[in-house]
Amino acid sequence: MKSKGRIVTEGQQSLTFSRRSFVLSAAQLGVGGLLAARMGWLSVAQNEKYALLSESNRINLTIIPPRRGWIVDRAGRPLALNRTTYRVDIIPDRVINKAKLLEDLQKLLPIEAIEFDRIREELEEARGFKPVVVAENLDWNQFAAVSVRAASMPGINPSQSYARFYPEGAGVGHLLGYVGAATAEEYEDQRDPLLVTPGFKVGKAGMEKSLDGVMRGKAGGKRTEVTASGKLVRDLATKPDDPGQTIKLTVDAGLQAYAARRMGNESGSVVVIDCTNGDILAMVSMPCFDPNSFSDGIGRQEWKMLQEDEYIPMLNKVLQGLYPPGSTVKPAAALALLKAGVDPEQTVYCGGGYRLGNRFIRCLGRHGAISMRNAIARSCNTYFYAMAHRLGYDRIAPMATELGLGVKFDLPFPSQRYGTVPNSAWKKKKYGQDWSVADSLNATIGQGYLSVSPFQLAIMAARIASGRQLVPHIFAGQSRPVPAVSVSPEHLAIVHEGMNRVMTEGTGRRSQLNLPDAKMAGKTGTAQVRAIKGKNRGQSGVRKFRDHGLFVCYAPTENPRYAAAVVIDHGLGGARAAAPVAKDVLTYLFDPEQAMATLSSLESGWGGNIHQRMKRKRDAWMASHDPATAAAQKAAEEAANAANAADGNSTTNVADDDETRGTEDRIEEAKAKADAERKAKEAAEAARKAANGPKSNPVAQPSQLPSAATAPPPDIPPPTVPEIADPLSLPGATP
Repeated sequence: MKSKGRIVTEGQQSLTFSRRSFVLSAAQLGVGGLLAARMGWLSVAQNEKYALLSESNRINLTIIPPRRGWIVDRAGRPLALNRTTYRVDIIPDRVINKAKLLEDLQKLLPIEAIEFDRIREELEEARGFKPVVVAENLDWNQFAAVSVRAASMPGINPSQSYARFYPEGAGVGHLLGYVGAATAEEYEDQRDPLLVTPGFKVGKAGMEKSLDGVMRGKAGGKRTEVTASGKLVRDLATKPDDPGQTIKLTVDAGLQAYAARRMGNESGSVVVIDCTNGDILAMVSMPCFDPNSFSDGIGRQEWKMLQEDEYIPMLNKVLQGLYPPGSTVKPAAALALLKAGVDPEQTVYCGGGYRLGNRFIRCLGRHGAISMRNAIARSCNTYFYAMAHRLGYDRIAPMATELGLGVKFDLPFPSQRYGTVPNSAWKKKKYGQDWSVADSLNATIGQGYLSVSPFQLAIMAARIASGRQLVPHIFAGQSRPVPAVSVSPEHLAIVHEGMNRVMTEGTGRRSQLNLPDAKMAGKTGTAQVRAIKGKNRGQSGVRKFRDHGLFVCYAPTENPRYAAAVVIDHGLGGARAAAPVAKDVLTYLFDPEQAMATLSSLESGWGGNIHQRMKRKRDAWMASHDPATAAAQKAAEEAANAANAADGNSTTNVADDDETRGTEDRIEEAKAKADAERKAKEAAEAARKAANGPKSNPVAQPSQLPSAATAPPPDIPPPTVPEIADPLSLPGATP
C-alpha cells in the first residue's frame, strides 16, 4: 500500500516565508548597521587622521632650516655669523624643454662634464617637486647670471641659504668650536627632522656644541599644493624660520685675533683676563684648525693632516693642556710663606743649589744671600727649597688652590682638564705612599706632581694682581662682587714688588713694555718635560723633550687692569719664548699701533699671516702624502704655463694680427687660448678635489675666505644684543 506524502498547508508556507524574511532582514540590518557604524567612525572619530592624510597628499611641506644665532664680542662685533650661500636647482615638474635648459645652464655655469652627466641622469629619473641640485656655493656673479634669466628658463630655481662663517678663521677655532652635519646617532637620540634636512648643521665642538640648543632656532616651512602624482599646482603660505639666540661674549675680537697671529709658528696658548671683573678677554690656542673648513664638510686628506700634526691643532691647549707650571708658581708660594709667618727680609744663602741628604739639587745660578723679593725676581730655586723643607708643602698647597690652580671653573666648553695640586693626603690616596721632602721641594718650584692648565695660570695672575678671588666668565653681564683673597695687602705688596723686579732687573727684563705710562709685572717659568742631566737640561735636542716656556703677568703695575698667561710648548724657557709674546699682547691693549707694527715685521719673517702659512703647509703636506695631488698640481702648473705662453704670443703679435693675418687665423688663436685656459681650470679643480677628497660641498680655502672687513652678506643686520645673564640656563643648553 502506497504511503501518502506530507501535506504543507498555506499557513505553514506563510510562516516559513515570514521567518526567512525576518532572518534576511535582520542580516541586512546588521550589515547596514556595521557599515553605518564604520562610516561614522571614519567620518567622526577618525576625521582628523584622514583629513591630515588627505592634506598631506595634496600639500607638499618643505622645511626651512633656521638661521643659527650669532656669536659676538663685547662690542657687538661678530665672531661667528651666517654668510649667504647661493645655489641653483631644477624643479622637474616645471621643466618644459630639458635639453635646452641643460644647454643654457652649461653656458652660464662652469659645470664639469662629470657633473653635467650626473645632472642629466638625475633629471631623467626625477619625478614631482623634488629638486635636482645643479650647483652649490656659487659666487654672486654666477648666481645673478642665472637669476636674471630664470623667467626664460622654466624649471630653474635659483635660491640662497646660509652657512656658518668665522671672520677670524683659525684665530677663534678653539674658542668657538665648529659646526657639522648631524650623525645618525644624533638623529636617533633627538628625532628632529631638522637633523636630516640637507645642509643643516649642528654644533660639534666648543661653544657651538654646548650652546647648540640655544643658537639653533626654530625651523620655518613652505606649503605647496600638488596633484596626486606630485605635480606642482601652486605655492601656498610660507612660515619664516625663527633665528637662534645671539650670544654676547666678554671676548675682545681685536685682541683675540692679535694674540692668535702673534703666536706665529709656535705651539701654545694665550689667556688674557680683566682684573677688575673677571672678564675673559682672549683665549687662544695655536696652532688651530680653521672652523670654516668644517662648515661645508672637511675632506678626508685635510682631516688626516690635522690628526697627524705633531703640534696637535685639534687640542684646545688653554683648557685641555696640562703643564708643570715651573717658576710661575713662586709668587703663590711666597704668599703662602708670608701667611705662615716667614719674614720676607730673611735670607737664604744660594751657593748654586740645595743639599738634601746626600743629594745636591742645583739652582739656576749662584745668588748668594737672597731674600724673598729677590728670590722671586731672580727665580732662585734654593730659597724656595729651603722654605719648603722648613714648612712642608701641605702649608703651601692651600694657597695655590685659593689662587685658582687645580680648580674647576664653570665654563661653556664640553671638555676641560683641571690638573692637580698635590699634598700628602692626595699622594697617600692615589699611590699609597707617604709624602716626602723631595716632593715638597719639587712642588714648590712647580715640578713633580703639580700640573695646571694655562687658563688656571691666568686666573692665578689675575687674583694676585687684584687681591680678590675673581671668578672668570665669558658671557657678557655676569660679573659679580667677589671676596678678597686671604692675604693681607702688605703681603700682596711684597709679592707685587718681587714680580715688578722680575721685569726691571730679573729674568724678564728684556720683555718690559715699551710704554711711558704702563709697565708690566710678571714671572717667568721653565718646566721640564722629563728629567735630563747635563748642562743642556732640556734646552736642546729633539723638540718633544725640550722644556716648556711659561710666563704670567699683569699691567699696569700700579693699578692692575689686565692679567695674562702665555705657555709655549717646548719653548726652552719663559723669558726666551713666552714673555715676548705677552709683551706684545699687552702692548696691543695700550697702544694698538705699536703692537701692529711689531706684528707686521714678525709676520714678514714668518712667511705671511695665519691663512697664508696654513695654506702653504696644507699644500706641502698634500703634495708629499698624496701622489695624485702632486700629479694634479704639476698638471695645473703646466696648463697654466701653457695658457700664459699662449697669452704672451697673442700679445706680442698684435701688430701682425691687425695688418697681415686673416680672420680665420685670429679665430684659431682665440680657440687655442680658450682651450689652454679651460685645461688650466680643470687641472686646478682636479688638484683641489684630489687634495680634499670626497665631501658634501666644496670647502673654501683660507686664502679665499673674506676678512672681517669684506665678509659676505650676513643673514641679518648686526644685532642689538641684550645682556645675557646665563645662556647655559636657557632651554637646550648643556653645561
